[in-house]
This record gives sequence, C-alpha cells and structure tokens, in this order.
Amino acid sequence: MAHLIRHKISNKITNAMNTATNKSQAKVSGVFARMGFQAATDEEGLGFAECDDLDYDYRQGMRMDVIQPDDAGSDMSGSGTGDGLEGDSHYQRDGTRHRGSIKSTGGVEEMERDKPKITAWEAGWNVTNAIQGMFVLGLPYAILHGGYLGLFLIIFAAVVCCYTGKILIACLYEENEDGQLVRVRDSYVDIANACCAPRFPSLGGHVVNVAQIIELVMTCILYVVVSGNLMINSFPGLPVSQKAWSVLATVALLPCAFLKDLKSVSKFSLLCTLAHFVINIVVIAYCLSRAHDWAWEKVKFYIDVKKFPISIGIIVFSYTSQIFLPSLEGNMQKPSEFHCMMDWTHIAACVLKGLFALVAYLTWADDTKEVITDNLPGGIRAWVNIFLVAKALLSYPLPFFAAVEVLEKSFFYEGSLLPDCYGPGRKLKSWGLGLRILLVVFTLMMAIFVPHFALLMGLTGSLTGAGLCFLLPSLFHLRLMWRKLLWHHVFFDVSIFVIGGICSVSGFIHSVEGLIEAFKYNLPD
Repeated sequence: MAHLIRHKISNKITNAMNTATNKSQAKVSGVFARMGFQAATDEEGLGFAECDDLDYDYRQGMRMDVIQPDDAGSDMSGSGTGDGLEGDSHYQRDGTRHRGSIKSTGGVEEMERDKPKITAWEAGWNVTNAIQGMFVLGLPYAILHGGYLGLFLIIFAAVVCCYTGKILIACLYEENEDGQLVRVRDSYVDIANACCAPRFPSLGGHVVNVAQIIELVMTCILYVVVSGNLMINSFPGLPVSQKAWSVLATVALLPCAFLKDLKSVSKFSLLCTLAHFVINIVVIAYCLSRAHDWAWEKVKFYIDVKKFPISIGIIVFSYTSQIFLPSLEGNMQKPSEFHCMMDWTHIAACVLKGLFALVAYLTWADDTKEVITDNLPGGIRAWVNIFLVAKALLSYPLPFFAAVEVLEKSFFYEGSLLPDCYGPGRKLKSWGLGLRILLVVFTLMMAIFVPHFALLMGLTGSLTGAGLCFLLPSLFHLRLMWRKLLWHHVFFDVSIFVIGGICSVSGFIHSVEGLIEAFKYNLPD
C-alpha cells in the first residue's frame, strides 16, 4: 500500500514538472500533427508504450538471445542520428521480430549476423561506385548552362545528399525503454510504410517501389543511350546510325534476362570502376595539356534560365545512392562508422566531380557536348569510348536485376492477383523469362525513341532522384522523429523539402520541354 502511494505521488510530481513543457509544445505539435508530421497523438503514444512494455516483458520471458556489438569498443551510446547500435533486445512495434536480431530456439533460422559483414572501407567503396559512375560524364554539360552556380550546385547537392542519407538511416532506428537506439526497420520501403501507418500501412511502400522502378529502369535506358551515343561518335565514318548501335548493344544485353543472381556480374564491378577512374584521368590529362587555352572568360556568373533546371537534374542524378543505403548500413560491421563513411565519400565525390566538370568545360567551353568524351580528338575518343561502352554494358545488369526483383516482389508473388514468376525449386517460368526479355526490349525502345542523354538524365534526376534523395528522406524524418528533433533539424528538413520540390518541378518541366523541342526541331542526339 505504501509503495502504491509513493508511486502515485511520484507520478503527480512528474506530471507537474512536465506540464509547462507540454503546454509550450501543444500548439506547434497540434499544427504538425494535422499536417501528418507527428507519428501519434499523446493517447496513441501511451498505447504504443504500453504495448511495447508488454511485448518486451513477453520477449524477455521467452529468454531470447541478445545481440552483442561486433566490437566491444564501438560506440554504444547513440546520438539520435542513426549511429548504429544493433541493440540489446530488438523488437518492433508491430510485434514482428527484427531480422538479424534473434534466431529460433530450434536453430532452424540462421541469424543475419552470421552472414559476413562489410567494413566501413568496403561500404564506402560501394557508395563511391554509385555516386562516381559514368554519369559524371554529363557534369561539364551542366556547367555549360550554369557556370559558377553549377559548381556551387555540385557542392550543395553533395552536402544535402550526405545529410539526407544520414537522416534516412536515422529513421531505421527507435529508442527502447532504456533509451538505446534499436534498428526496427530494414529498408526504404519499411520507413515509408511506417510513415503512412496506421491509416495507409502499405501506401508509402508502393510509392517508394514505383520511384525505385522508374529510377532503375531509366538508369538501364541511359546505359543503352550512352552506348549508342559513344559508338556513333567513335566511328562516324561507318554507315551505322546511333539507333543501330543501340540495337547491337541490346542484343549483347539479352542474356541479362537469364540472370538468377549477380555473382558472375559482380566480379567485373571492381574492374569497371578502375577503368572508369582511368578514363577520368585520361580526360583530365588531356584537358591539362591544353591549359594554356582554357576559356576562363566563358565561365558565367549568370545562368541559362531555360537550360539550368535540366542541369540541376543531371547533378542530382549523379549523387543518387539512397535506395541501397539502408541495406548497406545494416551489413556494416560497425554501423556507428556509417556517418564518417558518408562524409568522406561525399567530400571526395564533390571534389572530383567539381574539378572534372570545371576542367572539361574550360577546355571546350561552348562546344561542350552532352557526353564529354565526344569532345576528345578522334584517336583518343575511339579508344576511350570503347572502354566506356564496355563499362556501360557490364554495368547494365546491376540496375536491371534490381528492377526485376522489385517488380517481382511488388506484383508477381504467390497470393497476389498476378501469378508467381517462379515454379517449384525457384525455377523461372517461361512467361517470367518473357517478361524479363520484354523489359530489356522496353529499355531499347526508349533509347531509340528518346536518344537524348542529358535530357533523359535531367528528367530522371528531377523526377525520381530529387524525390528519393531530397523530398522523401526529409519528409520521413519529420514524420517519424518530430518529437525528438531540435529546431535547426526541423529548419534543415523543411528547407530541403521546399528547395528540392522547387528544383524537382522546375527540372521536370524544362526537361520535358527540352525533349519536346528536340523532337519538334529534330535536334541532334
């Protein structure tokens, strides 16, 4: 009885101390709750807390295994920004177990922690592959229409994409009753679904899946476009059009439809990346050899209002990596090193992209083409472009296979309206193979009818790149972590959302106008 009385008195004192804070936050919280940024009302939050307590007690009663960090010296405190703590008793609010946190008592399930983890260096290499790919060849074209503002945008996009990558990972975590960060979500789709719960629990996942499919398929299309573009500019004397070169490239890509995994393809990833860096060095070396002719006076302080929004999409698209960051962070040996890895990879990308774009533009000025290697003299251009085509063809299977997986998991699975693509033993059915071939042919048809590399790249960056890199991470961060955010975090998120929205709409409109103009006046590819 005495214990009960002390408990009630303690509760009253605590409530009295929190009253002032609660009242000061009431109006602002109410406004943002009506806007959809607050995860739950106070009553709903209390219900979630009670469910969590019951769930925690039940799980502790089951004597579930506890995950220990890989390194005893790793950061265990958590900073509220997603610094990785794999946790002491992983659980989710929907009652499902977090993948990789436990194993069944019968030993049937293998824990995800038994899988080999990657180091921060390996994670950084993967991010570098994503944001230092061959699409940087379009950056000098962005400087052509943006001048010094284009250079500033390369820096700005690096800072924003680094920040949104961090807050996206922060949305994977929640605090348990001990105040420790626990990873309760696994993917971008999980974050989106959590933001739309409880009214529309799967809407966010569908939106993200559609954006991912568009991004991945457009990436495949761009690889076919750039292959045809490079070949026609390497061998202009041959009686072969760019469309014919694109068809030949697609014929070489048809075996991608038979892929069951990417083990064989992944062996070439390191070789492709090294080849790309060598090509960048060749281009920069040639530009440096002509340093005495650099046209500094051509770098403008004003922008081409009509063309610059397209440049924004090009720059944003060259930084897109948010799609796979949740999976990457979840497979790191020390997730607490994720932030440091993101900082250094984006700093390096910013410096290298800025130097590459500026040096290339200074060399060719107003003659800068959509793919900068097309400006090289004939002999060098042919060899460089052949290597780039090989890299493009070897890079194609990665986004293609990812797009196929997203499509199959979203629409073609057992129990859905559409039949499963696989038979017994996970054997691909003939009609499933036909769908894959149809997807390859679709990328070819798009490349043939819309063979404008820079315009397509700007359109994709404005449509899905800005959404996945700017808009959705900032929106999700506000939605899931509103109660814990400081005022400057809210300011950053809202600013990024507004700026990203303006850039996305503007870039999309001008890219579409550019494509219409290209078709209307039959502009060269």
